[in-house]
Amino acid sequence: MFDRSNLQVFANHTRAAAENMAYTLQRTAHSAFVKETEDFTVMLINRKGETFGVPMGLGATWYPGLTYTRAIEMIRDYKPGDVAFTNDPYSCFVATHAPDTHLWKPVFYDGEIIAWTGGHIHNTDMGGAVPASLSRALTEIHQEGIRFPPMKLVNEGVFDEDILKIMTTNVRKPDLNIGDIKALVGALNTGERKILAMVEKFGKQAFLEGADLLLDHAEAQARDLLRTMPDGTWEFVDYADEDSVEANPCRLKLTLTIRGDEAILDFTGSDPQLGSSLNVPSGGDPRHTMLLVGVYYILYTLNPKTLLNTGLTRPFTCIAPQGSVLNPVSPAAVGMRSLTCARLRSVIFGAFCQAVPELLPAAPAGNNCIVNVMTTDERTGRSVIAAVNPVVGGGGGMPHRDGTNGSGADAAYLKNTPIEITETEVPIEFVKYGLARDSGGAGRWRGGLATEMAFRVFAPGSRITARNRDRSFFRPWGLLGGKAAGLSDMVLNPGREDYHRLGNIDTAVLQPGDVLEIRSAGGGGRGNPLEREAWRVLQDVERGYVSVEVAERDYGVVIRNGKVDEAETSRLRASRTSPAAHFHYGDEREGYEAQWTPAAYNLLTDILACLPIHWRFFTKTEIFRRMKGRAGHEGVAAAFADVRARFPEMPEVRLQIKEAAE
Repeated sequence: MFDRSNLQVFANHTRAAAENMAYTLQRTAHSAFVKETEDFTVMLINRKGETFGVPMGLGATWYPGLTYTRAIEMIRDYKPGDVAFTNDPYSCFVATHAPDTHLWKPVFYDGEIIAWTGGHIHNTDMGGAVPASLSRALTEIHQEGIRFPPMKLVNEGVFDEDILKIMTTNVRKPDLNIGDIKALVGALNTGERKILAMVEKFGKQAFLEGADLLLDHAEAQARDLLRTMPDGTWEFVDYADEDSVEANPCRLKLTLTIRGDEAILDFTGSDPQLGSSLNVPSGGDPRHTMLLVGVYYILYTLNPKTLLNTGLTRPFTCIAPQGSVLNPVSPAAVGMRSLTCARLRSVIFGAFCQAVPELLPAAPAGNNCIVNVMTTDERTGRSVIAAVNPVVGGGGGMPHRDGTNGSGADAAYLKNTPIEITETEVPIEFVKYGLARDSGGAGRWRGGLATEMAFRVFAPGSRITARNRDRSFFRPWGLLGGKAAGLSDMVLNPGREDYHRLGNIDTAVLQPGDVLEIRSAGGGGRGNPLEREAWRVLQDVERGYVSVEVAERDYGVVIRNGKVDEAETSRLRASRTSPAAHFHYGDEREGYEAQWTPAAYNLLTDILACLPIHWRFFTKTEIFRRMKGRAGHEGVAAAFADVRARFPEMPEVRLQIKEAAE
């Protein structure tokens, strides 16, 4: 029925249908976070529950491989006009934190379901312990807001008012939630009409065949790309700054193995599930979309004609041990899983950068800070809660150009909300919004610059959440001689006597006149900075991207009176040696890994794997507390011996661990 050319025609129809859904949602949504920032998805889903069509220019880019199968199967007796929904991360592992409300609708033709339309919106608030529901400090899922397992929200075209009443009773701004949900229902209805139009155009059987062939074609494209890569095994490690309020690093480790047209991503060696909300609920699904987001970016970078759908996941198998940060068990908190996913993408990028280093960029910033404000509008006396703006960092230096400024690669889909709109909806005043000088990693191709934003509040007790705060200690890495990027920061009242650096804290209470300043990380540099043309460095200085001092220090370019001093530049560059390391991490990580060596982490992993899940994070934290003055394998062994002596209640498996450690 379909050959390559008319299959592309069918693919274009599915993309157009999905984009019509996205426009419907964006233009009718109520919250700024959906209609401006565009934290939403819409998709066409085949009869099995697999995504086969997504928009290309609107919405989040994490979910082209999302599978609704388990969610669909948890509800019986679908009828025309029904819409089901869930926001429970543990029911079917479709939603991955409580604010993400997923909806799906059956599309009937001749009395049978031929497809589904689906998607999600990020609700501004779902109740719970903090405004906007999300904070690293939360320790169990029950603190993160009300949850709904898969159930029908709309029955034959009629909303279930009891469900809506439960939601409005439990969330802080119910009008935003209900408005956005109804906008998504409208988008699903748009998708239904477009699918039925395709059935009329192509015929029922051709439509069903085409939906499956699109998955097969995407799979073939992914396998073709894998075959261009060398067979081999590569390891990569990266860290989130803090695993909890205890402020120990959270380690993610990947062992990537490529064999022919298949790849295994083994995350064994990553931290145990945490006593904070950084856990990623994958349910152990070997092709869970949250584990493969970084892979989508790599595949699309290597071939921009790649179809984005569930077929891309088929050549990949993920291993995420149960009870780990990438496969937690209930009731572990998961609200901040997006922070961990940002670091997960960095880990995937780092592994593939060893397999095909000539084709891929350095690390992006990897900290898409989402800022929410809950305050009182003095003009009306009403409480207001809204997303202010994503503070997204720079992209990594590319093989052929500088990294993108202020909109780094894997977080670029989070759109900027114009200041005028934000100040209209939220009673705050912006005092700074722009790019941070000297924040991009130096390289032949410079890393993208960080974003910095500052705003003033006017009402007492204004509560701020700034989720995904990270990269204030471990820098985005440079590649092939390029340098690591600048760090992120968050400061209360900069330049005043009551100035206070907040680090990675993600909640704060501001009083009238307080100013909060937030800066993201930059992107890593790529290639030897001494090989960057002097005129490019001068241009960066003229544009305010790089200071005169950093131009000389990192690039060896001497600028005097607004011009390049060619003679002094040649002399300075000739006196320096070219960097040889594949990756540059920065002094902070190098100092940390002098203590926490690979052997130390291997032993820690073995210890924790032998313990029951509920003992693992506790034991990790206690070992870290006892590592002062210790290092390496021997240090971990000694620290664990102290922990066992202090806590004799530890399960008897400790004796087996002792033998293994020795």
